[in-house]
Amino acid sequence: MTPSGSDVILQRMMALHPKIIDLTLDRMWRLLAALGNPQNDLPPVIHIAGTNGKGSTQAMIRAGLEAAGHSTHAYTSPHLARFHERIRLAGDLISESALGDVLDECAQANGDIPITYFEITTCAAMLAMARTPADYTLLEVGLGGRLDATNVIDTPALTVITPVSMDHEAFLGNTLARIAGEKAGIIKRGVPCVVGPQSPAAQEVIEDRAARLGAPLIAQGQHWHVRVERERLIFEDEQGLLDLPLPNLPGAHQVDNAGTALAALRTLGITEPSHEAAVTRAYWPARMQRLSEGPLPALVPNAELWLDGGHNPAAGEALAVHLASLPPRDTVLICGMLNTKDIAGYLTPLAAQAVKLIAVSIPGETNTLPAEDTAQAARSVGLTALTAPDLRAALRLSLADHARPRVLICGSLYLAGHVLRENE
Repeated sequence: MTPSGSDVILQRMMALHPKIIDLTLDRMWRLLAALGNPQNDLPPVIHIAGTNGKGSTQAMIRAGLEAAGHSTHAYTSPHLARFHERIRLAGDLISESALGDVLDECAQANGDIPITYFEITTCAAMLAMARTPADYTLLEVGLGGRLDATNVIDTPALTVITPVSMDHEAFLGNTLARIAGEKAGIIKRGVPCVVGPQSPAAQEVIEDRAARLGAPLIAQGQHWHVRVERERLIFEDEQGLLDLPLPNLPGAHQVDNAGTALAALRTLGITEPSHEAAVTRAYWPARMQRLSEGPLPALVPNAELWLDGGHNPAAGEALAVHLASLPPRDTVLICGMLNTKDIAGYLTPLAAQAVKLIAVSIPGETNTLPAEDTAQAARSVGLTALTAPDLRAALRLSLADHARPRVLICGSLYLAGHVLRENE
């Protein structure tokens, strides 16, 4: 594939800072000021933090807003196949020409001053969104919240915190309370905050931060409830009861994400006709995504092929629950992970749901865990594990001893992106 103009600029931006992650807002404030502070010109912002479910919840909120006739910007990370996926302008992915223009403008304004890749590209996203009319802006936190590059909005319309769990301990802290404190850093004085299901330790930290800032909380289990009854999603809050179809995004955990999205929409004053769209029209790739067309499914025509990018213990638990709910079928995992993750923690709940695991290294990722290390971690939690030199070899190997297996490619969003590019 020939590199585009934006690819060349993005590659150059990777060299502006020696670290991929370096949490501080100083560099953001400097570059945003040089650009004329575009963060102050964004349409009303909905700022979303959390460990799991941020992307799915954002997708549901966007589906609801758009069904109500509102145009929306959306910013998310990381991308899967192409960088352009990170930025939506009034509902559409940013064009190559628009992306190249804002990246080049940010590069010129920054010069050679150190700044991380995520920081400068977040500035570019805000610049593009500030210049395009829309009704709302959906900003997804990249890492943590308090010092994340997106946390430069003085007064968002709403903040949202999805479930907090252990992940990125090297940057956010090694206890749930510390991690929750970083996530709660997006809460702003007087701004309502919708809170998804939390452990008591995380909930206490979030409530304390909100109380100190006078930010009204709209928390699951206190101000709203969501459940499944007779294959329907039932949502209740002080405004009444909603009886809706189950989410189109698969997995029991999507019920909680749908509840969070519905609570956000109702807090914004979005009326009932849009609520069903929020749970039935959301699209979010690599979250238990069924792959039925393309060159990769063609390699395993008798298999049921799925893709999921979850990569921490909470994601492994949610994935295991979903696999257990599916019709019985031999399940083979094709897994590749980064060396910064809790591999055993992710794989432990999945061990009871799979007959074997085929480990791969993630192509092009310097922080990939070698396939043999992933296989060893899988064996340590009771999985039969093999290795394969690449994805296609792993797919062919998944058919050995299994006539019609369920094959799940999992363990990393970076692996998921590789899969989607390979399947184009």
